[in-house]
Formats: sequence, structure tokens, C-alpha cells
Amino acid sequence: MTDSKPFTASELEDWLDEELDAALSLRRTSRTAAAALAQLARDQQDFARHWIAIIAKTNPELAFHFANRAAEGLKRMAMDDAEAWIIQAMDVYDKMGLYPAITALSEVEAFAAARAQRARAVTLEEIGPVLELFLQALSGRPLKLEAGESAFTDTARMYLPAVIAVLPTRAENLRLYKVLAAHLWAQTWFGTFPGNHPARLLEYCQSLPDAAYARDLFHALETIRLDACLARELPGLYRELCALEERPPAPASWRPWIARLETANATVDDTYQAVAALYGEPLPRPRLYQGVLDPAAVATTLAGRLEQERAALQKALKTILEGKTTAPEERRFAVHKDETGRQDPTLFLDGQALVAPPEVRALMQSIVQDLGDIPDEYLVAAGDGAYAMESARKPEDVWKGTYHEEGAFHYNEWDYKRQHYRKEWCVLREIDVHPVDEPFVAQTLRKYAGLAARLRKTFEALRGEHATQRRQKHGDDIDFDALVQGFADLRSGRELPDGLFLRNRRFARNIAVMFMVDMSGSTKGWINDAERESLVLLCEALEILGDRYAIYGFSGITRKRCEMYRVKRFEDPYDDKVRARITGMKPQDYTRMGVAIRHLCGLLNGVEARTKLLITLSDGKPDDYDGYRGEYGIEDTRQALLEAKRDDIHAFCITIDTDARDYLPHMYGAANYVQIDDVRKLPLKISDIYRHLTS
Repeated sequence: MTDSKPFTASELEDWLDEELDAALSLRRTSRTAAAALAQLARDQQDFARHWIAIIAKTNPELAFHFANRAAEGLKRMAMDDAEAWIIQAMDVYDKMGLYPAITALSEVEAFAAARAQRARAVTLEEIGPVLELFLQALSGRPLKLEAGESAFTDTARMYLPAVIAVLPTRAENLRLYKVLAAHLWAQTWFGTFPGNHPARLLEYCQSLPDAAYARDLFHALETIRLDACLARELPGLYRELCALEERPPAPASWRPWIARLETANATVDDTYQAVAALYGEPLPRPRLYQGVLDPAAVATTLAGRLEQERAALQKALKTILEGKTTAPEERRFAVHKDETGRQDPTLFLDGQALVAPPEVRALMQSIVQDLGDIPDEYLVAAGDGAYAMESARKPEDVWKGTYHEEGAFHYNEWDYKRQHYRKEWCVLREIDVHPVDEPFVAQTLRKYAGLAARLRKTFEALRGEHATQRRQKHGDDIDFDALVQGFADLRSGRELPDGLFLRNRRFARNIAVMFMVDMSGSTKGWINDAERESLVLLCEALEILGDRYAIYGFSGITRKRCEMYRVKRFEDPYDDKVRARITGMKPQDYTRMGVAIRHLCGLLNGVEARTKLLITLSDGKPDDYDGYRGEYGIEDTRQALLEAKRDDIHAFCITIDTDARDYLPHMYGAANYVQIDDVRKLPLKISDIYRHLTS
């Protein structure tokens, strides 16, 4: 039985001295913390000791400050709330460092007061996934959600309060989050910040005597225009917006301008004219969903995005032209828009419509969203020096400068000791494998000529499989089992059933497969050769079968430099470029698996398929330079695989690690991995394994 007697101050001081030795000095002792903790019940003491030990492994100084605040926190809050207080401080430490985290711990009274409101409060953490789906449904450029002190957007990110509890009920606060997000989206969609002059609002406000007042007046008037846009485009959402608060009647001087801003053809230019006419008038009370404007942040983001997207589009057009036989002077791109004149631009070359790749379509839609059109100068394919700025940042050098997180993906990582995620802990970039012009693929096909021939026959048979449907009303043959059952029913006085036939239908394969290939340094030599040979044989077989598949390698060094190596995307054909990338796959650094799984599952989620597979080829357990090893790495990988399972993605691992049975059953499950005892057998086994997984 566990001892329920509280620890004494002396016992707690001895324990704290040992646990916090690195943070204590001649000037500081644990005596004050021990005395305060001694006043708590035993279960509260155990809770505090548990978290002091966990925090000390992250930072002893932070653990010392928690030890001094723990008693106060546990007197003000229940242990569930106290745990949330601790996790918030540790998230702040992860993102901003020690001193902001200490400040977060010191604000225990404010945090306790906020938690006391939780019956009606809603957090961004809990509502964020729903809001992201909501914003995705609204269409337009994706907006990354982040917590901020106030609600605003820089047109790339949407900042929302971490907690909303200003309205009396939880349902109303959920609605406020939704309306806040919708209104910030409306700023990016209905032209509040025209991209052809991204600094316009900033310069306009600074030209007036009171820049802050001018910005707030513009925001109040622009909110009226955006409300009218939402009323026309999303009337259901507009009704929710109106239900949030009562609106006092507008001053008489505002009414003509309100009528003008609410017309269907009103633009942001009308808002600027209204500002000029009403400058000096008293400002109305801001609406609950209005947020704030940050024109400086918008100007910076827009200017950078326009330059990058122009270069990216011109580079994409250059790629489209490669392989075209038309003469250079005939190569003229144009864009035709749909009947709205805005959305879904279609690309034309010499008057002929092109089926642009999805990423090019998304790029054009983003440009149209900013500019309302795609300027003619954007539709000129890049020349030898047209995108020197973009190409100067080579993928392999992207980590060297201060821009190393620009355009990168950020992922959470599971800390099994905290039993919580470390928010946006890993920085990941996609990098194309450098193609190598060597005869590796041809040599592999010669080396395994007999196996390749058998694989072709096996996969051709899979492609031609049929499925028999029984008890059909019409069909190709009689279902004798159903006939016997029906005859028995008839003799017993019941009606003869209709379903007495068999119907043969060709089995429709609807499969998307992601191959995740370990490119860590430990694969150097035979392992790397075997992985590449296996991929060659698989690709040759899958081209026969017709399954959609993609290939990515993964490696990296530390959480700030996780890398995915593009070999073949789902939409890429298996051509000489892909073969050259397979040839160019080389061992890199370490094996941080959790972030790689999360990224590739995100790509798989973007593919419509009945069956989705994530197949990993690896030679060892998760491992990285910064402590991502042992139980920590295994538990994060397991958590990422559980996330994949929730998304209906079936994960399977093929490994040559002789110690795999020590950890893979815990990560993948006993039936979701296979261990190959000799690396040279990998090319012989992998296609057979794939056939069993998908048939």
C-alpha cells in the first residue's frame, strides 16, 4: 500500500537539493519551496515531485522556479488545471526560452482565474483543427493558425487568442472563434490588402496626423464592407455574426457611406474614400469579431510572397515548356478566368488550354487572390537569369542562413514524459534528391532479370483479378447456394427470393501507397544499394499494376533540420527523372521518424483512395543527435503511427535491424512489420510483401 503520510519539510528539502542541484547555489536554497510544499496533502506533494523531476530534465532552472510556485498553484487549482499551467509554461519554454517560461509560471493567479472560467471558455488548441477544416472549406490560400494576444492576419498566418471566454456560454465562445476566423479570412479574400500595393494602408495611415486613429477608422469602415460581403456569400455565417452582439444605430454622417460600402460592387477603394470623408468623427465601439489590423506585418508578408510567387510561376512555366516542340517566338502563355473573373484561372499556351499540375494551379490562384489577376509579366517563362534569387538558395544550403525556416513545415513532437506534445517542435523541409546519371537502374534490371519477369506476371494477374458478387437479381451465372436456400424457403411457404444469380466484376483497385525510405548515415553501403534496387523493382511492377504511389527518403540532424527527400510524388510519372533520383539516393544523417511519418501522412491525406498505405524501409530504430533516441524516439514514433491509424492509414515497416523485435511490436503492432535477416534478400522480398499487403 502506498504511504499517504505527507512528506516533511526536511524530507522535501533533501529531495529538492538532490533533484535541483544544478540550479542551486550558495545564494539559493530549496528551503522556501520545501516549507510551502510541506503544507500540501500527500497526493499534491506527489504531483509536484513528479513534475519537478520531469521539468528538471528539460531545464533545472525552470524546475527550481516551478518548485517555488507549485504550492501556490495547487492551492488555487485542481491538479488537472495545474497540469495545464505547467504544460503551458513548458510550451512557452520550447518556443521562446527560459525567461518567458518563468514569467508564465509566475502568472499563476491569472492562469487560475482563466481556468475558473473554463466551463464557458474555449481554447485555440481544442478548436484549431476544426477551424482549419472550416477555413479550408472557405477556399483560398491556406492560413496557418497561431495563438496571439489579439486577432489579426498578415495574409499568411491567422493569429487568434489562445483562450476565448468573453461570452456567457461555451457555445457562444465557439461561435466567436468561428466568426473571428471568417472575418480575418474575408480580409484576405475580398481585397482588404491589395497585393499590387502591399504597403498602401501603412503609407496612407502614416500620411495623416493621427496614424493610429486613421488605422482604426479604416478598420471600422472596412469591417462594414466585409460584413456585407459575408452576408452575400455566406448568409448563414452572417446570421451567426449578427447574433453575437447588438449593434447601436450608426451616426447620421456615417449612413450614406455605410450604404455605399454595403453595395455588391464596393471595393477597398470605397473604404479609403469613406475614411477621407469621415476623418475626425468619433469611432464606434469595435465589434467583438473585429480583431485588429497590423499593416506593417501585412506589407512585409505580401511583398515577400509576391516576389516568391512570381519567380516560382515563371520557373514552373519554364518547366512546362521543356519538351514542347513549338518555336520560342510562338511560346505565349495566357490566363482565362471563370465567369466570376477571379477564381480558378486556366492556363493557355498558344491558345490551347493546358492541364496545369496542382501546385501550379494553387500558385496561380494565390496570385489572383492577391492581385485580382495574373499580370502579363508573370506569364513569361524564366530564362537563364530570371530567377537567380530563388535558385541562389540551393536546397542543400537552405539551413545555413537566418531564413532556414522560411517555407518549412512545423510539426509537434510527442514527449512521453510530459504526456503532451511539444508544439511546433520540429522544422522540416522537402528537398529534391539530386539526380545522378549513372546506369544503376539498367544494371539492377539486368541483375534481377528473372525476378523482374516473375514480378511482371504476378502483378499482371493481380491487375486482372475479379470479384464474385453473390445473391444478385441479375448476373452471369446461377448462384446454386442461393437457389437451394430459395427452394427451401419456397417449400416452407415463403416467397422465392430475387437474388439467385452470380455476377463477376473486375476488382477495382483504389490504393495509394507512400514509401518512406530510411536515408540515414547507417544505410551506407549494401543497405543503401539494396533499398535502391528494391525501389527499382517495385516501380517496374507498380507501373504494371497501376496503383498510385510516391517515394520519399527521410533523414536530418536535430529537430531544427528534418529533411524529406522527394524521389517521386503521386502525380509524377515513373520516367528518367525519377530513375535518376533513385540512383542519386545517398545516406545522409540521422533517423528522426515521428516527424517524417506525420509529414507523409499529411500528403497521403490529400489523396483520395479507399486504401492508404505507408510502407517504411529502415535499418534501425529512431535516433537523432539531440537526444531523440531510446524510449523518447520510440514513443514519439509510436504516437505518430497512432495518429496515422486515426486517419485510416495502414502503416507497415520492413526492416533489416536484428534487434527489431525489441521495439517494432510496440511501435507498429505485432502484425505490421517484417524483419529480413539478410540485407541482400531485401530486393527479393519487398515486392512479395507488397503483393500480400494490397491483395
